[in-house]
Amino acid sequence: MSDRPSTPLLDTVHSPADLKRLSDSQLGQVAKELRSETISAVSETGGHLGAGLGVVELTVALHAVFDTPRDKLIWDVSHQCYPHKILTGRRDRIRTLRQKDGLSGFTKRSESPYDPFGAAHSSTSISAALGFAVARDLGGTCEAGLGDAIAVIGDGAMSAGMAFEAMNNAGHLGTRMIVILNDNEMSIAPPVGALSSYLSRIYAGEPFHDLKAVAKGAVSFLPPPFREGAKRAKEILKGMAMGGTLFEELGFSYIGPIDGHDLDQLLPMLRAVKAHATGPTLIHVLTKKGKGYAPAEEAHDGGHATAKFDVVTGKQKKAPSNAPAYTAVFAKGLIREAEEDSRICAVTAAMPGGTGLDKFGDRFPGRVFDVGIAEQHAVTFAAGLAAGGLKPFCALYSTFLQRGYDQVVHDVAIQRLPVRFAIDRAGLVGADGATHAGSFDTAFLANLPGMVVMAASDEAELTHMVATAAAHDEGPIAFRFPRGEGVGVEMPERGVPLVIGKGRMIREGARVALLNFGARLKEVQDACEALAPRGITPTIADARFAKPLDREMILRLAEEHEALITIEEGAVGGFGSHVAQLLSDEGVFDHGLKFRSMVLPDIFIDQASPADMYAVAGLNASDIETKVLEVLGVAKLGEKRA
Repeated sequence: MSDRPSTPLLDTVHSPADLKRLSDSQLGQVAKELRSETISAVSETGGHLGAGLGVVELTVALHAVFDTPRDKLIWDVSHQCYPHKILTGRRDRIRTLRQKDGLSGFTKRSESPYDPFGAAHSSTSISAALGFAVARDLGGTCEAGLGDAIAVIGDGAMSAGMAFEAMNNAGHLGTRMIVILNDNEMSIAPPVGALSSYLSRIYAGEPFHDLKAVAKGAVSFLPPPFREGAKRAKEILKGMAMGGTLFEELGFSYIGPIDGHDLDQLLPMLRAVKAHATGPTLIHVLTKKGKGYAPAEEAHDGGHATAKFDVVTGKQKKAPSNAPAYTAVFAKGLIREAEEDSRICAVTAAMPGGTGLDKFGDRFPGRVFDVGIAEQHAVTFAAGLAAGGLKPFCALYSTFLQRGYDQVVHDVAIQRLPVRFAIDRAGLVGADGATHAGSFDTAFLANLPGMVVMAASDEAELTHMVATAAAHDEGPIAFRFPRGEGVGVEMPERGVPLVIGKGRMIREGARVALLNFGARLKEVQDACEALAPRGITPTIADARFAKPLDREMILRLAEEHEALITIEEGAVGGFGSHVAQLLSDEGVFDHGLKFRSMVLPDIFIDQASPADMYAVAGLNASDIETKVLEVLGVAKLGEKRA
């Protein structure tokens, strides 16, 4: 406790209502203490640091001016919500962030009435806020009441098509709602594209800053003393042929840009908007990711996500590993293939660092494309690249690939275009929880005609699967791999293309066959070691492919064993379901085979360590051991069977 910051004024704030009795200067002090408390808490838990530090003043101002939770404050993505949680009655639990049975790292409806809408993926806030606003106007009800709807969205998230779809609809309806464009010039990676350039031009002009103008297109909202200066600012912007024009054409009154770290600007503007706005209003605030903490400000990603760290130095406390990270293995393998084939290129959606494509870009800067937070576009862009004769690798997290599923079906699979999908963060990912779990990709991809679906059981297999995808030109192909480090197997010099639809035998045994798909192979092997003292020696096979299945290997396993168990880190409807369909079609069940499929349970699993999450899922080595004993009718040591 002695290392924690002194926060005497923040200590008196137990809910946003307590902010309303403070003077503006005291709110400034609260913001300083809130920043220190956020840094201290995240140093102990790890998590998303930079985004929260960038909105400290904005968070204080919004809760001081608006009447949350009656007014609905909706944070886009919501990885910036830690200061919000501290101010809304959760400070006593803030050091449980992202831990088992602790606070979520994102907003979560079941956690607090101050979290009216859950999020973790980007660009949903404006749509949700518009829904709340229309519900209010049509007499909708909720326990806290329905007042204003305020969406806080970053400039990176604003680049996604869904944000503009929502703004177009809101402008057409004309209902009162407020959008805060939190422009920090960076999402996770530096934002790309025309919108980013447009926002940069808005505040590049020195005359605009010199006037400290805080309004354009909403002059009537301001108290009379402010109107003349705002009118002058508006004329300057008209002369520059830029400013809020884009947003005004969508039907929004545009205000700004204003300094998002200056409460002397934020508070009067928010009060004026609250008092006078009648229709959809966009307030453009400028902030700095990682504001107020030098190590975060200086980090290339603004201190986006961090492990536990030393507050004084900012140095992260990461456990050493003897095995390479899967993402790094993918990047290295892709670079090696691209050195031999100039047609290989790569596409990602605002995650070059997370997917390893930053390394690929260092080697081949003209052959990597970060399209911004726009997974739908990323998939169809890759389809166009493939149709044009290139070999695109579309590298996305499993949870984000979901956002481009229609494009996978319509633009890639139906046309049999050879897009290579590199699916990172497959399976359960730990502290980010259910919103980031890679649970469904096998199920929704293996259903598609002509799609090849692979899963790496270790880092060496991933290297071979990169080579396999590079060599595959007959249609779309996907390979999935987990977050974190590999298992420490010997690595090949370079990948060798696999035979499509052929698995591998790991160990020959008797009675029961364990058919693995994906990164649970080490758990399968550990389970078999635990079974050995009982005289039980299962056969182990690694499927490699969920589609097409290795029919010959699977049918042989079924024929030569009394039981067959599939193991995968995906939802029902995936690999095990396809195996069951094959066995059913071949009439194998008619001959008495005992078949079991171990998959993720039909629940969303909250944040915890990956090991704890897999324990909840029942997919650890001890669970596999238990399943083998159950299917063979053998009691565990120390147990008696009924």
